[in-house]
Amino acid sequence: MILRLVSISIWVFSLAVLKAEETLVFRDLFNGKDLSGWVDVNTSPQNWTVKDGLLVCSGKPIGVMRSEKQYENFILEIEWRHMQAGGNSGVFVWSEGQPPAKGPLPKGMEVQMLELEWPKLNPEADGQPRHPGFVSGELFGANGLTATPDHPRGERSMSTEMRCKGKGEWNTYVVVCVDGVIKLSINGKFVNGMREASVRKGYLCLESEGSEIHFRKIRLMELPGGNATSEQTAPVVEK
Repeated sequence: MILRLVSISIWVFSLAVLKAEETLVFRDLFNGKDLSGWVDVNTSPQNWTVKDGLLVCSGKPIGVMRSEKQYENFILEIEWRHMQAGGNSGVFVWSEGQPPAKGPLPKGMEVQMLELEWPKLNPEADGQPRHPGFVSGELFGANGLTATPDHPRGERSMSTEMRCKGKGEWNTYVVVCVDGVIKLSINGKFVNGMREASVRKGYLCLESEGSEIHFRKIRLMELPGGNATSEQTAPVVEK
């Protein structure tokens, strides 16, 4: 009897471990062949293409491509490189699936992807370069999403180190999102974060904003769900 109970306990434990392993694994969001799993929201069919296993965004027109499903708690790993000096792009998390009527970009938490020359090529009115905090993974709530910055630059949060690489070089972001808290690792080190986000479940969006950018190795590990309320969840886009 005791041996039977032990055997049953081991079997139940093994099933629990197997279930955990099945859940907590990275899954590719880009298969290197086509745009399966993604929806072009407001750009054009020519804007997003696959070439030599890379996801290529021309940058024109400005807009986004979103994931088919929403995510709440997760770890996102994404590799990207700009092909033009001063290039502008980003990835939105906890995003709405449609932009507002007056703009091309949605409400969501933006993880900025700017090429290093952007502050010089987009100067202030007096001709001086913009603040260097714009580049290297600045985080901010876009179009109404609010959050508290870990390293404030106004309402935005700037990285503690400038770790992004320039034109033509690959960068790796690891984005950890749990219960309204976001942490960003750039090329192997966590350097930025925000907390108390007003939206905690939504779509992922890749941003097209004027210049060519390449993506590869887009993968995501879904974590157990949290306590996002209906008010903290982006509206579902009906197919």
